[in-house]
Amino acid sequence: MAPGFPPPQQQDFPAQELYAPSPMFTWAELQSMAADGVLTPLYEKSFIPPGLDVTPRLRARAAALVVPDRIRRKVIAGRMTAAWIYGCADAPERLSLLVDAKHRISSLRSARGCILHEVRLGQLDVVSIGGLLVTSPLRTAVDVALHVEASRAVPALRMLLSQDELGVRLRLLTLAVEASARVPHKKAALRTLAALALTADAPAQIADAPQAEVFPPEAAA
Repeated sequence: MAPGFPPPQQQDFPAQELYAPSPMFTWAELQSMAADGVLTPLYEKSFIPPGLDVTPRLRARAAALVVPDRIRRKVIAGRMTAAWIYGCADAPERLSLLVDAKHRISSLRSARGCILHEVRLGQLDVVSIGGLLVTSPLRTAVDVALHVEASRAVPALRMLLSQDELGVRLRLLTLAVEASARVPHKKAALRTLAALALTADAPAQIADAPQAEVFPPEAAA
């Protein structure tokens, strides 16, 4: 892991919060309990008690169970996976994991259920949540704007902007995208962000953002 990144928190899955296949309960037993309404599916083979508040910490713990141990300390959950962890997108079919350029993707064996993207990350781009490294809310929004098609990016960006506790503001997000050098789909991302400023449900503080028509990026995360 690159110097300066926060160390992942130690794995600790209290039985009352998160259930996954283990010596205590097999996969078949967990499925049976879910069918009986005793447990609620969270992600992949993870379950929670009904009515439990699903937090970013719980989603990150569930995602961490899918990431192989051999690469967990070298990857960062990003893009729409990070947006889901923050509660701003649907659960991904496959985890989108970022690999800092210091760790070549070719040096990591492919991981089932995961997509690896080689990127450059700064120290402030990464946080530790529930035993998994995750891109910060702002870096997540930047990556969603740049690398996800508009049909999925716009709803996720609206959610990221609407949650005050995440601290993402459209003007700051626009400046961060503008500062991205030599990035494909940068102009399309700026048009998407400009269009968000025109929507009635966008936060009031973004009214001064540039205005333009939306054209979706071609790349998807």
